[in-house]
Amino acid sequence: MLDLILTNKEGLVGDIKLKGSLGCSDHKMVEFRILRAARRACSKLNTLDFRRADCGLFRDLLGRIPWDKALEGKGAQDSWLILKLHLLQAQERCIPTKRKSSKSTKRPPWMNKELLGKVKQKKEAYRGWKQGQVAWEEYRETVRAAREQVRKAKALTEMTSLSLNWRDMDLMDGPLGG
Repeated sequence: MLDLILTNKEGLVGDIKLKGSLGCSDHKMVEFRILRAARRACSKLNTLDFRRADCGLFRDLLGRIPWDKALEGKGAQDSWLILKLHLLQAQERCIPTKRKSSKSTKRPPWMNKELLGKVKQKKEAYRGWKQGQVAWEEYRETVRAAREQVRKAKALTEMTSLSLNWRDMDLMDGPLGG
Protein backbone atom coordinates (compact mmCIF):
# COMPACT_ATOMS: atom_id res chain seq x y z
CA MET A 1 0.00 0.00 0.00
CA LEU A 2 2.86 2.39 0.81
CA ASP A 3 4.24 2.14 -2.72
CA LEU A 4 0.93 3.31 -4.17
CA ILE A 5 0.92 6.29 -1.82
CA LEU A 6 4.47 7.33 -2.71
CA THR A 7 4.49 6.33 -6.39
CA ASN A 8 2.04 5.55 -9.16
CA LYS A 9 3.33 1.98 -9.66
CA GLU A 10 3.22 -1.07 -7.47
CA GLY A 11 6.40 -2.81 -6.33
CA LEU A 12 8.70 0.22 -6.23
CA VAL A 13 8.97 0.37 -2.43
CA GLY A 14 10.63 -2.36 -0.36
CA ASP A 15 12.36 -3.15 2.92
CA ILE A 16 9.64 -1.47 4.94
CA LYS A 17 10.38 -1.31 8.68
CA LEU A 18 8.43 0.33 11.47
CA LYS A 19 10.68 2.24 13.83
CA GLY A 20 9.93 3.80 17.19
CA SER A 21 7.79 6.84 17.70
CA LEU A 22 9.15 10.31 17.15
CA GLY A 23 9.14 12.23 20.41
CA CYS A 24 5.86 12.01 22.33
CA SER A 25 3.81 11.32 19.19
CA ASP A 26 1.70 8.19 18.81
CA HIS A 27 2.78 8.01 15.14
CA LYS A 28 5.45 5.50 14.16
CA MET A 29 8.39 6.23 11.87
CA VAL A 30 8.50 4.20 8.66
CA GLU A 31 11.82 3.32 7.03
CA PHE A 32 11.78 2.03 3.44
CA ARG A 33 13.83 1.78 0.26
CA ILE A 34 12.72 2.91 -3.17
CA LEU A 35 13.59 0.06 -5.54
CA ARG A 36 14.53 2.00 -8.62
CA ALA A 37 17.79 3.29 -9.97
CA ALA A 38 18.00 7.05 -9.93
CA ARG A 39 17.74 8.64 -13.34
CA ARG A 40 20.13 11.38 -14.22
CA ALA A 41 18.37 14.60 -14.92
CA CYS A 42 18.93 15.69 -18.50
CA SER A 43 18.52 19.42 -18.72
CA LYS A 44 17.69 20.82 -22.11
CA LEU A 45 18.64 24.30 -23.13
CA ASN A 46 17.65 26.26 -26.20
CA THR A 47 20.50 28.29 -27.66
CA LEU A 48 20.79 30.47 -30.73
CA ASP A 49 22.36 28.77 -33.75
CA PHE A 50 24.33 31.63 -35.32
CA ARG A 51 25.84 29.35 -37.95
CA ARG A 52 22.43 28.93 -39.59
CA ALA A 53 21.38 32.57 -39.12
CA ASP A 54 20.09 34.53 -42.10
CA CYS A 55 22.21 37.65 -41.61
CA GLY A 56 21.03 39.26 -44.83
CA LEU A 57 17.41 39.13 -43.70
CA PHE A 58 18.44 40.33 -40.23
CA ARG A 59 20.20 43.36 -41.74
CA ASP A 60 17.26 43.96 -44.10
CA LEU A 61 14.66 43.85 -41.31
CA LEU A 62 16.59 46.33 -39.20
CA GLY A 63 17.29 48.50 -42.26
CA ARG A 64 13.56 48.88 -43.02
CA ILE A 65 12.82 50.50 -39.68
CA PRO A 66 12.67 54.32 -39.82
CA TRP A 67 14.91 54.83 -36.80
CA ASP A 68 14.62 58.62 -36.86
CA LYS A 69 10.85 58.45 -36.46
CA ALA A 70 10.89 55.43 -34.13
CA LEU A 71 13.25 57.09 -31.65
CA GLU A 72 12.15 60.72 -32.11
CA GLY A 73 11.43 62.47 -28.80
CA LYS A 74 12.21 59.37 -26.74
CA GLY A 75 14.52 59.24 -23.74
CA ALA A 76 17.43 56.87 -23.40
CA GLN A 77 15.39 54.18 -21.62
CA ASP A 78 12.50 54.29 -24.10
CA SER A 79 14.91 54.28 -27.04
CA TRP A 80 16.67 51.24 -25.61
CA LEU A 81 13.37 49.39 -25.15
CA ILE A 82 12.34 50.12 -28.75
CA LEU A 83 15.74 49.03 -30.09
CA LYS A 84 15.65 45.89 -27.96
CA LEU A 85 12.14 45.03 -29.14
CA HIS A 86 13.12 45.33 -32.80
CA LEU A 87 16.35 43.37 -32.28
CA LEU A 88 14.53 40.54 -30.50
CA GLN A 89 11.84 40.39 -33.19
CA ALA A 90 14.47 40.23 -35.94
CA GLN A 91 16.42 37.63 -33.95
CA GLU A 92 13.33 35.47 -33.60
CA ARG A 93 12.75 35.53 -37.36
CA CYS A 94 16.35 35.18 -38.57
CA ILE A 95 18.31 33.15 -36.04
CA PRO A 96 17.10 29.60 -35.47
CA THR A 97 17.51 27.92 -32.12
CA LYS A 98 18.99 24.55 -31.36
CA ARG A 99 18.44 22.37 -28.37
CA LYS A 100 21.40 21.38 -26.26
CA SER A 101 21.12 18.64 -23.72
CA SER A 102 23.45 18.05 -20.82
CA LYS A 103 24.30 14.62 -22.21
CA SER A 104 26.06 16.08 -25.23
CA THR A 105 27.64 18.99 -23.38
CA LYS A 106 29.59 17.12 -20.73
CA ARG A 107 32.88 18.04 -22.38
CA PRO A 108 33.93 21.68 -22.86
CA PRO A 109 34.01 22.84 -26.49
CA TRP A 110 37.79 23.29 -26.44
CA MET A 111 38.46 19.72 -25.27
CA ASN A 112 39.48 17.62 -28.29
CA LYS A 113 40.98 14.13 -28.58
CA GLU A 114 44.53 15.43 -28.43
CA LEU A 115 43.84 17.30 -25.19
CA LEU A 116 42.07 14.30 -23.70
CA GLY A 117 45.22 12.31 -24.42
CA LYS A 118 47.39 14.95 -22.73
CA VAL A 119 45.16 15.00 -19.65
CA LYS A 120 45.30 11.21 -19.52
CA GLN A 121 49.12 11.37 -19.77
CA LYS A 122 49.15 13.87 -16.92
CA LYS A 123 47.05 11.57 -14.72
CA GLU A 124 49.25 8.60 -15.55
CA ALA A 125 52.38 10.63 -14.78
CA TYR A 126 50.90 11.64 -11.42
CA ARG A 127 50.06 8.04 -10.61
CA GLY A 128 53.59 7.02 -11.61
CA TRP A 129 55.15 9.79 -9.52
CA LYS A 130 53.10 8.80 -6.46
CA GLN A 131 54.28 5.21 -6.86
CA GLY A 132 57.89 6.30 -7.33
CA GLN A 133 58.11 5.18 -10.97
CA VAL A 134 58.35 8.67 -12.51
CA ALA A 135 60.78 11.43 -11.53
CA TRP A 136 59.37 14.70 -10.20
CA GLU A 137 60.90 16.70 -13.08
CA GLU A 138 59.30 14.43 -15.68
CA TYR A 139 55.91 14.70 -13.96
CA ARG A 140 56.25 18.49 -13.68
CA GLU A 141 57.13 18.77 -17.38
CA THR A 142 54.10 16.66 -18.33
CA VAL A 143 51.85 18.89 -16.21
CA ARG A 144 53.35 22.04 -17.71
CA ALA A 145 52.89 20.77 -21.29
CA ALA A 146 49.28 19.73 -20.63
CA ARG A 147 48.46 23.06 -18.98
CA GLU A 148 50.00 25.01 -21.87
CA GLN A 149 48.06 23.04 -24.46
CA VAL A 150 44.78 23.52 -22.56
CA ARG A 151 45.40 27.29 -22.35
CA LYS A 152 46.07 27.48 -26.09
CA ALA A 153 42.97 25.45 -26.93
CA LYS A 154 40.78 27.62 -24.69
CA ALA A 155 42.16 30.82 -26.19
CA LEU A 156 41.74 29.52 -29.74
CA THR A 157 38.14 28.47 -29.08
CA GLU A 158 37.35 31.82 -27.51
CA MET A 159 38.90 33.74 -30.41
CA THR A 160 37.13 31.69 -33.08
CA SER A 161 33.76 32.01 -31.36
CA LEU A 162 34.18 35.77 -31.02
CA SER A 163 35.27 36.20 -34.62
CA LEU A 164 32.41 33.99 -35.86
CA ASN A 165 29.84 36.02 -33.94
CA TRP A 166 31.12 39.36 -35.21
CA ARG A 167 31.65 38.15 -38.77
CA ASP A 168 28.27 36.42 -38.99
CA MET A 169 26.35 39.19 -37.26
CA ASP A 170 28.13 42.07 -38.98
CA LEU A 171 25.86 44.78 -37.59
CA MET A 172 28.49 47.48 -37.97
CA ASP A 173 27.70 47.70 -41.69
CA GLY A 174 23.97 47.69 -41.00
CA PRO A 175 21.58 50.38 -39.84
CA LEU A 176 23.09 50.68 -36.37
CA GLY A 177 26.76 51.22 -37.19
CA GLY A 178 26.82 52.70 -40.63
